[in-house]
Amino acid sequence: MAEPRYRALALCSHPAQYMSPLLSRMAQHPQLDLQVAYCSLQGAEVALDPDFCAMIQWDVPLLDGYAWTEIPNRGSGNEGFWGLCNPGLWTLIRKGRFDFILCYLGYIRASFWIAYMAARLARSAFLFGTDASNLAPRDARSWKIAFKKLLWPHLFGLADQVIVPSSAGREMMRSLGIPDDRLTLTPFVVDNDWWTAQAQIANRSLVRKSWGVAPHQLVVLFCAKLQPWKRPLDLLHAFAQADVPDTHLIFAGEGPLRAQLEAEARSLGISSRVRFLGFINQSELPAVYSASDLFVLPSDYDPCPAVICEAMLCGLPVILSDEIRGRFDLVRPGVTGGIFPCGNVKALAEVLHGLLLDRTELAALAKNARARMESWSPLENIAATVEAGSRAILHRQRNRHLQESAKT
Repeated sequence: MAEPRYRALALCSHPAQYMSPLLSRMAQHPQLDLQVAYCSLQGAEVALDPDFCAMIQWDVPLLDGYAWTEIPNRGSGNEGFWGLCNPGLWTLIRKGRFDFILCYLGYIRASFWIAYMAARLARSAFLFGTDASNLAPRDARSWKIAFKKLLWPHLFGLADQVIVPSSAGREMMRSLGIPDDRLTLTPFVVDNDWWTAQAQIANRSLVRKSWGVAPHQLVVLFCAKLQPWKRPLDLLHAFAQADVPDTHLIFAGEGPLRAQLEAEARSLGISSRVRFLGFINQSELPAVYSASDLFVLPSDYDPCPAVICEAMLCGLPVILSDEIRGRFDLVRPGVTGGIFPCGNVKALAEVLHGLLLDRTELAALAKNARARMESWSPLENIAATVEAGSRAILHRQRNRHLQESAKT
């Protein structure tokens, strides 16, 4: 018997360099008739990224390979509730005859609630989730944790299917009382084929030469926004404490901490071995990863960063802080990298010292990192998304039958 075909709407805040290839592949799936709705075109068009503190436009195609539409934003464009307010979603969803809506908007946006109410009236199944793996907020305000404990069971109970990108996120949802039949792990991935292909053609020697790195030397890479919650200063101090000869530290990214990092590198006497690349656009990133030997992300808040996938696809072992639980699916100590207590600079320095002095171990971890990504790809994500849509439709139908039975 032929498998069912679903008319689906993916609702996104803006085009993203890691999401667009996935949407393109999703549009090719035989069970999906996919349309994408954007609440803004930030990223595809030049716009200020407040975290990078720079004007950003990604240099890879973001709008190719799938049907999409921009819904005009009547909101302020900022990060608040009214930053995204797209009234046109109401008409799109009410008239679109969608079997299910994949909502990638956060619930703190007005457009989320416009879409939710429209989906309910249109009798379309509604799927949403979060990339969080615990209740801790980025600003560390404790009252928010208590608020989420009370709110989130009711909030996510509204979903016909809760979609989460990691096993840590799934466990958090279970702890909130979300039953397994309402919960689907849709692995958060990047375009494995593109990253692997680009890594293979990257000129490692040429890139390293431009950094002033000799062939026999090792490179530790930080690739992220230079923001306080990413804790790049922890890595800088740990690198200095590790004090391994013939090693360099590369910061790829821009943000408000750059001047402080540069000054601190001079103060520590390691500025000759530390380089700041600034913002690196998407097409250049595979070469940056491929020219490095070890990737480190010491964040205290970073739910499910795409850079971990990118680094591992380019053959880099990864060291994570223990607060990045959404990537514990990929980073296993002694197998694909290492994990250290967040904020513990001494512990990070010890991990760096051990790995940078053991090139055999480093090479084994790199091989394992590539191999791990073979089963963490768009294939697994899309299969899980289709399954989640099917389960959400079934849940909506059951609810409708119960409501109709209650009336008779």
